[in-house]
Amino acid sequence: MAMMRLRREDPRVVGSFRLHRRLGAGGMGVVYLGSDKKGQRVALKVIRPDLAEDQEFRSRFAREVSAARRIRGGCTARLVAADLEAERPWFATQYVPGPSLHDKVADDGPLCAADAAAIGAALSEGLVAVHEAGVVHRDLKPSNILLSPKGPRIIDFGIAWATGASTLTHVGTAVGSPGFLAPEQVRGAVVTPATDVFSLGATLAYASTGDSPFGQGSSEVMLYRVVHEEPHLNGVPDALAPLVRACLAKDPDNRPSTLQLSLRLKEIAAREAQGLADVRPPAPRAAQADLPTGRLVDTYPEQQRTQRRTAPGTPVPRGNTPARGGAPVRGGGVPRGGPAPSRPGTARPTPVPRGGGPRSGSRPAPRSGAGRPAPRPKGGRLRPANPRLLRQRLFVFVVVTLLVALGIAVAQGCQGPARGLGDDGRRQAQHAGAGLGPAPDGRPATPVQASGRPEATA
Repeated sequence: MAMMRLRREDPRVVGSFRLHRRLGAGGMGVVYLGSDKKGQRVALKVIRPDLAEDQEFRSRFAREVSAARRIRGGCTARLVAADLEAERPWFATQYVPGPSLHDKVADDGPLCAADAAAIGAALSEGLVAVHEAGVVHRDLKPSNILLSPKGPRIIDFGIAWATGASTLTHVGTAVGSPGFLAPEQVRGAVVTPATDVFSLGATLAYASTGDSPFGQGSSEVMLYRVVHEEPHLNGVPDALAPLVRACLAKDPDNRPSTLQLSLRLKEIAAREAQGLADVRPPAPRAAQADLPTGRLVDTYPEQQRTQRRTAPGTPVPRGNTPARGGAPVRGGGVPRGGPAPSRPGTARPTPVPRGGGPRSGSRPAPRSGAGRPAPRPKGGRLRPANPRLLRQRLFVFVVVTLLVALGIAVAQGCQGPARGLGDDGRRQAQHAGAGLGPAPDGRPATPVQASGRPEATA
């Protein structure tokens, strides 16, 4: 909302509020930005001096401010304070930050069907609470709708009128803009909640086209069109046009209720928002940062596939070994009958040693630089295919084998004297193992039976 500096004739303090800026001026008075001692900001409206002298206006104003106190709902600006007995009556409502719907459309252009329906649904829900309090706003128009971060808010309830109240007939006391007044307001008939429905329909048409549905012109011309001519809805989206036309019916009984309007607009907003989501292209994926993560194979799959096809000397995984014709061999490994002969002009792959090839499902480590293997990925089970490293391992294996064989030979040589005892040594060892002592005459002892008698020998 545009703010202006205070003028010389403007008051600096009203009630317990200090005034800071001008927010606007209208037929009823001037609206200021003020704050109380706690720092709470309010929109404070001071009535014009000529209207303040009218006792009839004061009494009606008092009744309507009392009705405005009863309004509850999140789509309205709450009434904070009012002084009806002051020299110039005033009232203060909660300050709502954000541009008005009029300024939003004037600066950024008409709204799409989804946004217009969403705002209309919120306004309809707010009007339900207003009408349940027995109040008719009477001045619903784009400049009285603020688009706050928490949603649209209806302001200027200080000039609302109770249900069944007659219109003001004094010059300069008419409220609302000619392009948004209902026909019954122009004719001076009793206002009803259907009056606000007509104004809401004109507001939705303005939000969708950027202009009043009855065009532009003098006040007399605009009021005549509202009563006698049909609205022009060219440019209103097809999803909203039938509902807006129903709201602008000349007969109040033919207009939908605020509750029906709220439910219908919510359905349109949801459907149009879904349509926008289907048409809108998907957002591009953010590029992955080239950071070392230790999972080179998973991070650059396309690069690995390219290097596997082009790099010479790279071992082929078992599960992806291509056979003749390019078809993979099920089960991995080399096809039966040996590897396929290489074609002229192609590089022969390095043979995979037994037990040293990668397992099924793994990928070979890519090569980088001039023939040097790239760093192994963490957690992988790949064996390097460097011939120099293979020769080193083979040399270590041969040396270890020779050392083990030499150790076994040395151990067997230590047992040699036990084997060279001769026949007498073997017989003595047999007698000693059988529990017989050596014969005194050098002959083999006769085994003794359990009864102690010598056993006969054959």
